[in-house]
Amino acid sequence: MASAEDLAMWAERIRDLSALGLNYAENVYDRERYATLQDVAAEMLAAAVGTTTEDLKAIAGEVLKRPTPFTSADAAIIDEQSRILLIQRGDNGMWAMPGGAAEVGETVAQAAVREAEEETGVKCEPVSLIGIYDNRLWGSTSVHHVYMVTFLCRPVSGADLESTPSHENEIMDRRWFARDELPSELDPRHRERIPHAFQYFDNPIAAHFDQ
Repeated sequence: MASAEDLAMWAERIRDLSALGLNYAENVYDRERYATLQDVAAEMLAAAVGTTTEDLKAIAGEVLKRPTPFTSADAAIIDEQSRILLIQRGDNGMWAMPGGAAEVGETVAQAAVREAEEETGVKCEPVSLIGIYDNRLWGSTSVHHVYMVTFLCRPVSGADLESTPSHENEIMDRRWFARDELPSELDPRHRERIPHAFQYFDNPIAAHFDQ
């Protein structure tokens, strides 16, 4: 039987996904649907903590809907031959480390591993934190403020790229690259972070953070 903690976490996941949907929704119908999901999430949360939705409204504006930077997780998967696994994105045709938005209920490292397998079919495990990067300082053209977290990872299975990624429609290609044979069309957000990954692979040092 699901516990109150389970119900609260499910409510938080629905709230998080609906808030993301509202942020990107382009028509009034989608916005209405996501707003309804937020109401459902509030009802679930109220039931989980033994209160009412009216009581939750007192903190909703201050806490639950407070805008914060998005968190993304990237996996710098480097194998024993010192090759890094990159994906060719479907939206801009450029090459990048696999990764994506972290979800409620998972650690950032878990997000990097999940996104890597979904986008490449390769299972990996995190070895260490390479750095936390502010997208405004690393070539991003996004209108959103994003904390990009990069983990050094090692492949544990599927390194031959035989399996089919679940995000196949979003990925044009996926390949292993030696450090001196990186593609010229690197995504601007990854162009400098990929050398960081190789530097860390050669000589693990303190994780990078923007000041």
